[in-house]
Amino acid sequence: MTCEHSGRRVAVLEKDGMLRTVVDYFEGKKLNSPNDVVVKSDGTLWFTDPEYGLKTDPATKQRVGKEQPGNYVYRHDPKTGKTTAVVKDFVQPNGLAFSPDEKKLYVADSGTPRHIRVFAVAPDGTLSGGAVFCTIDKGGPDGIRVDRDGRVWSSAGDGVQIFAADGRRIGKILTPEAAANLCFGGSDGKTLFMTARKSLYSVPVLVTGAAR
Repeated sequence: MTCEHSGRRVAVLEKDGMLRTVVDYFEGKKLNSPNDVVVKSDGTLWFTDPEYGLKTDPATKQRVGKEQPGNYVYRHDPKTGKTTAVVKDFVQPNGLAFSPDEKKLYVADSGTPRHIRVFAVAPDGTLSGGAVFCTIDKGGPDGIRVDRDGRVWSSAGDGVQIFAADGRRIGKILTPEAAANLCFGGSDGKTLFMTARKSLYSVPVLVTGAAR
């Protein structure tokens, strides 16, 4: 499953190598530039749609070709084909991740707030809450992940910042350049991979990433 800025869609890479569009419109209007996507255990797709992939008109300072009235967080049900805007009050929604039990959804805002918010996830797929979970002190949050114990790992201007389940910053992994995204991998899930502007970094850690 991929998010395409220039393609303005969420797509899936089929086994035959072909890319198939999953979502590219909402309420008859093109998406902005989908940024990050996560798949819940029930098969639903949750993704963010900031406007970073749209060019800016230097004269008007407006995004060229923008059709959506805002930058939303979406839920897509592939069984019904229905796409729902679940949160509409982000500046630039970016990375997102579920807690291990999928009862919470963390969403990064890499716009001016530069924080991560947390929502309660209801069985019907609706969200409530949305309080600020933590704030990034260097740069802004981009990609985020959660480990099996519920800690939140966020990319930042100085690398990766780690937060306890109550939002306290408990550590950092410093990198030579700002990190943009991250994931747990390796044979035992205990290697953290970090993408940056020009490099890919990895470091062994003592925890295992959550399944989603």
